[in-house]
Amino acid sequence: MNESFLVYHEPVFRPPSEANSVILQVTHGCKWNKCNFCEMYTSKTYSVKPLSTITKEITLLSGMHPNAYRIFIGDGDLFTVDFSIILETLQLLKANFRQLKRISCYASARELDKFDKLQLVQLKEAGLDLLYIGLESGDNEVLSLINKGTSAEVQAAASLKAKSAGFKLSVMILNGIGGRKHTVNHAINSAKLLNQIQPQLLAMLVISFPYGFEHFKNRVKGDFEPLSQLEMLKEMRLILENLELKSTVFRSDHASNYLVFKGGLNRDKDKFINQLDHIIEHTIHVPKPHLNESRFL
Repeated sequence: MNESFLVYHEPVFRPPSEANSVILQVTHGCKWNKCNFCEMYTSKTYSVKPLSTITKEITLLSGMHPNAYRIFIGDGDLFTVDFSIILETLQLLKANFRQLKRISCYASARELDKFDKLQLVQLKEAGLDLLYIGLESGDNEVLSLINKGTSAEVQAAASLKAKSAGFKLSVMILNGIGGRKHTVNHAINSAKLLNQIQPQLLAMLVISFPYGFEHFKNRVKGDFEPLSQLEMLKEMRLILENLELKSTVFRSDHASNYLVFKGGLNRDKDKFINQLDHIIEHTIHVPKPHLNESRFL
């Protein structure tokens, strides 16, 4: 590594809310990297940086951004890394960034489940605050269809364990990920999962096909018929209708979304449903999504 500047291993992904955060890559790529809807890290081979390299990069970043107050740890799932390395990384970040208020990362329920409650509490106390978890669906048939490598039961248990350790959870559900065949079960069971977890933040994104629909169809298990935009809206409505959340901040404002919603659930639930009803009722024809669209999730 050049001692005067840091070179990132591209591409670098981060949640929209981390736009102003300093990014530290502890891993390259995604260890699982088998979800057939996701193309984020298919160009990378998974690896974990040596602690000596992580230490040097933290020192370098602290010199470049001495007043940074937010840090996002990439690439993919931080919880694929050994507990001791995560803990020391967090301690180094807190020691080098005096203005630091938040450390966040991507996490999967699959890997979170391998950590015990005490370990999670230690990581929280060391400064890790916010976990971004891509649940995608609460329906086990859909999770199998997309090769997520986990179940709704594991996702619920791991998320609740992380919450009990003090972490703030920002979770994601994918609109349309079950296709036409699974749309009802995907919507209802995703709502059930969210009701169990009661996450602090919920984002709803829309399935897209960055390399074209045929590429995706060749990767998916079984037949997959994509929803039209109107069917996407009806599925979204069904999810919202079945949600019973107490104080979750809801966002549907990603580049992939057809409609932008921002608010609180359940506070704004009826308002969102009424808006969807109005749009659905007055839609004469909404074409199917472009099957060769190039939007990334």
